Amino acid sequence: QLRLVESGGGLVQPGGSLRLSCAASGFTSGYVAIVWFRQAPGKEREGVSCSSSGGITKYADSVKGRFTISRDNAKNTVYLQMNSLKPEDTGVYYCAADSERETCPIMFTRRTTYDFSSWGQGTQVTVSS
Repeated sequence: QLRLVESGGGLVQPGGSLRLSCAASGFTSGYVAIVWFRQAPGKEREGVSCSSSGGITKYADSVKGRFTISRDNAKNTVYLQMNSLKPEDTGVYYCAADSERETCPIMFTRRTTYDFSSWGQGTQVTVSS
């Protein structure tokens, strides 16, 4: 059973930083692509960053240069370091994976691009002064 658990969300002021964690169990996260999604109130869930099993990373234009995705395969955990946070970064952040997906979908920013089978429960990020 593939399981993903996010943590690290919270309330931060604009310009601040947070590091989110996505802990995997039931499978080796290093063998699959992991995508971080977020969903703001009233908006569709969107992909913000993806890390392939081969180490290729991708970012949505809105977070490029501010967010960094990384892996610690020994801990079976994927991180999302978020710097220079903006109010528009507010939302629930989810990580997703699928045992049969090693590469990042070309259009990973679209929730419907690929039907990931495993999702975490989400962690709330609020950027506000």
